[in-house]
Amino acid sequence: MKDSITITKACFDAYVRKDRAAIELLINDEFSFTSPLDNRIDRKTYFERCWPNSEHITEFKFITLAPHEDKVFVTYEGKSTGGEVFRNTEVFTLRGEKIIEVEVYFGWSLPHKAPDHGFLEN
Repeated sequence: MKDSITITKACFDAYVRKDRAAIELLINDEFSFTSPLDNRIDRKTYFERCWPNSEHITEFKFITLAPHEDKVFVTYEGKSTGGEVFRNTEVFTLRGEKIIEVEVYFGWSLPHKAPDHGFLEN
């Protein structure tokens, strides 16, 4: 059985390699994704809205990877094809060897401005 850190790193690696098949194997059918712009969107919407960003990602440098129970807390610095560097923190929740939820933190406020199961337009 793969440990939670290995599974989490594999998700980021799939973005760098542009390997959608690999990330699809890691993400549970009941997956939800939350960020400052997205509030608990489902797996299908995640792949429509978020996966295209993989085209702009060249690397991730992990600052912190901390497992706790069914979660992995990740802070990383990413680099884009345009040379921009960004830092985010994400919380992965796993069930077995599948990712069931990801929360991304980069400046959101509470209560969330997006409607439940919806998102904000850019």
